[in-house]
Amino acid sequence: MHSKLSIFVFILVLALALAGCGTAAAQPRTLNVSGNGTVYLTPDIAYITIGVHTEDPDLAAGVSKNNTQAQALVDALKKVGIAAKDIQTSNFSVYTNTNGQTFDKTTGQVLTSGDYSVDNTVNVTVRDLSRLGSVLNTAVGAGANNINSINFDVSDKTAAMQQARQKAMANAASLASELAKTAGVQLGEIQAITYSDNSPLSYYGMGGGGASAAPNASVPIQPGQTQIAVTVSVTYALK
Repeated sequence: MHSKLSIFVFILVLALALAGCGTAAAQPRTLNVSGNGTVYLTPDIAYITIGVHTEDPDLAAGVSKNNTQAQALVDALKKVGIAAKDIQTSNFSVYTNTNGQTFDKTTGQVLTSGDYSVDNTVNVTVRDLSRLGSVLNTAVGAGANNINSINFDVSDKTAAMQQARQKAMANAASLASELAKTAGVQLGEIQAITYSDNSPLSYYGMGGGGASAAPNASVPIQPGQTQIAVTVSVTYALK
């Protein structure tokens, strides 16, 4: 009985192993390719970071001075047509600029001398790029002395994204056809599709500086183009 059971187990294991080999051999052949699609657009909106930086040895005076300049900046931006919803405070900070330390022999304390720095920063959305240069002039003239960057963007990318995806799929199909022809095989149906998009903002840096009277001419601005990029990964069956 024991001998018969051992033979039965051996046959069962052998059958399972053969079945596994058959399954592995029956795995469908596939071809995986990546396709890219890129669309270039002219920006129609800009995001600016504008700030007011002040320094004063007296904390209260420094905050008061900064508040006055920051309010003047906001009022000036609204006066040239920037809506209240497009002006958002992004930072308000107070810190000490240390000039040096002295030791008081009487009290035994280390005394720190320095000015108080106050920063108030707002993010501004400009929806009419033809006025961007004059908006920057206005900001500087109103007391802004810290303009960190300008980011250009496209307000509605829906159509561009669709076009980029179509280009990416066409690129993948062309590449798959070329590879299959070169390899002497035929393409079957698509088995899987994945995609990712990357739409970086174009960037124009602008260093901060001391406040001064605005120049007569508007600041020259070049929006350039912004890029919409899509990558697809497509898996085809091979006949």
